[in-house]
Amino acid sequence: MRLLLTSDTHLPTRARVLPDPLLRALDEADVVFHAGDWVDTATLDLFEARARRLVAVHGNNDGPELRARLPEVAHVELAGLRFAVVHETGPARGREQRCSSGFPDTDVLVFGHSHIPWDSQAPGGLRLLNPGSPTDRRRQPFATYLTARAHDGHLTDVRLHRLPPRS
Repeated sequence: MRLLLTSDTHLPTRARVLPDPLLRALDEADVVFHAGDWVDTATLDLFEARARRLVAVHGNNDGPELRARLPEVAHVELAGLRFAVVHETGPARGREQRCSSGFPDTDVLVFGHSHIPWDSQAPGGLRLLNPGSPTDRRRQPFATYLTARAHDGHLTDVRLHRLPPRS
């Protein structure tokens, strides 16, 4: 099962359109995760129209319309893995322990908010993944998103994709 993980698209405040590589990955994925901060409903509409399956939450920059359509936390089981999606996880210091306690029945936690890619594993086995942002790199050298594969209870081929600078 091919997975696309993204977050913090912030359209149209950080970019006018989504990068073409992200749109191609959206079309190729079996399941798309979005960890919030859409900012506009048109982006959610686009993801809903193009994704085979969308697992998504709202973020702190999402207004009432998006909050009415999306949960704060989403849970799904895919290919023998238990996923959770949330926008914010708090400060980096202590994140693994805090998330492991907060999501005890989860194998993979997808989160956003910081725009900083993150891939770590908590002592109990929880995998934490932040895809960064495809439109707002903040203090990072590149805008980013993640892809991965889920199969038979295993997450493999986790890959951070760096996007070319916008022209």
